[in-house]
Amino acid sequence: MSIEERLNYTFKSQTLLDEALSHPSLSSEIRPAPPDNQRLEYLGDAVVELVISTYLYRRFPEFQEGVLTKLRASVVSKPALAAAARTIDLGSALFMSNGESGSGGRHRDSNLADALEAILGAIYLDSGLEAAKEVALQLLSNQLEILNPQKAQGNAKGQLQEILQQLNPEAPVYEVISEEGPPHERTFVCEVTWKGKHLGQGSGPSKKSAEAQAAQAALNAPIWKS
Repeated sequence: MSIEERLNYTFKSQTLLDEALSHPSLSSEIRPAPPDNQRLEYLGDAVVELVISTYLYRRFPEFQEGVLTKLRASVVSKPALAAAARTIDLGSALFMSNGESGSGGRHRDSNLADALEAILGAIYLDSGLEAAKEVALQLLSNQLEILNPQKAQGNAKGQLQEILQQLNPEAPVYEVISEEGPPHERTFVCEVTWKGKHLGQGSGPSKKSAEAQAAQAALNAPIWKS
């Protein structure tokens, strides 16, 4: 099966695909050296960040920037991208020097992640953002399925407590200031204060998640520093 079949995408420009698959090590064996995939990797990095940022923004309307950033990082990290690349055996399709290949280059996380980003950058140039988005979401579907927003937001209260304790031993106070919606679909709004000063406000489907959002809001905009 060709790499295009594995991607479920057919390139209009074979040149773009070849460039996306070309590891920089080729320059040590081929003269003149063909274009490598570093420029496309740079572009693809921006493409995948935009695609995943938009996906998370729409999937998790209840979460603020801090939690969304952590979730995105877990999806677009080198190990996560490399894992996605392995699902289509991308390593076998890469063009690289004999030395790089012989040292395990076809299985190296950094090479696989970079090549995957380069391919997404190439698809963006070849057919536009919508096509790149479709391929990216398909390739990263496993990572998106196992996202754990509770884990991403769970430490916000602890981080805030640690910062505040360095200033004063008094603990922050969390208070539910409103509840909205029917009993089976409640939205809680929570405020966190410290020494009587408002630090942040957050909302969520439970008191715990609302408190975590309030803590994250305080971490993102620490008014208590003023």
